[in-house]
Amino acid sequence: MLPTIRLGDYDITRLVIGGNPFSGGSHVSAEMDRAFVDYHTNARIVATLLECERQGLNTMQSRGDRHIMRALREYRLAGGTMQWIGQTASELSNLHANIRDVAAAGAIAIYHHGSRTDALWHDGRIHEVLPLLDTVRQCGVLVGLGTHLPEVVEYAEERGWNVDFYLTCLYALTRQRRGSPVIGEHQSGEVYEDADREAMCRVIRQTPRTCFAFKMLAASRKCGSPEGVREAFEYAFANTKPTDAVIVGMCQDRADQVAMNAGIVREVLG
Repeated sequence: MLPTIRLGDYDITRLVIGGNPFSGGSHVSAEMDRAFVDYHTNARIVATLLECERQGLNTMQSRGDRHIMRALREYRLAGGTMQWIGQTASELSNLHANIRDVAAAGAIAIYHHGSRTDALWHDGRIHEVLPLLDTVRQCGVLVGLGTHLPEVVEYAEERGWNVDFYLTCLYALTRQRRGSPVIGEHQSGEVYEDADREAMCRVIRQTPRTCFAFKMLAASRKCGSPEGVREAFEYAFANTKPTDAVIVGMCQDRADQVAMNAGIVREVLG
């Protein structure tokens, strides 16, 4: 198994596979969104997750919607054992019910969707997250908060919010108010500035809570060369805490990204 961190009662590998490619969220183009959807049949999702196990990963992160929960069911039936960190599905009208469904489907942790967190932040309604976090706690699973904005983490820390971990984007994609937090409505013109990752990493280092750094590869923008990919991993691990992990979306259609990324993590972390 890859090197791990401890979160609650669980050992979690410091490389976690992210679920955006499974759900068609490329953050690149509508064409890539469709290509992700076309490639990721349930059978291929299952095969990807089983390959993650073979390469030493033990945890995945993804949306908590019916599509993903069905694929996870098939993965479990195929003998899959990876742990699941579930995200609230922001398009649903009853997120409390969604949280209970995700917990019942076997998630070890549930976090509030970062884009929705940031939309509430911009609207001055961030307090509306708190009842949902309470519902997660009542379900008996680990409680998380997702965001793309360092100031949201600072706000939650200053007020002592009852969370176990953060999902922290290394790029401030929601610096400007976005129209919709729902995957399927492609957000064009996203800006990925390295200064953003420096600001978020400072906040990550300041909180004693576990952080899962995501968009480390800038939604494939840092994948132009093997050297660029390795540099992104090296930066993320060097600028976060030893108790933190990274989440990386992977698609197996053109290369064995799972094996490549696992190999880099082994080399970088020794």
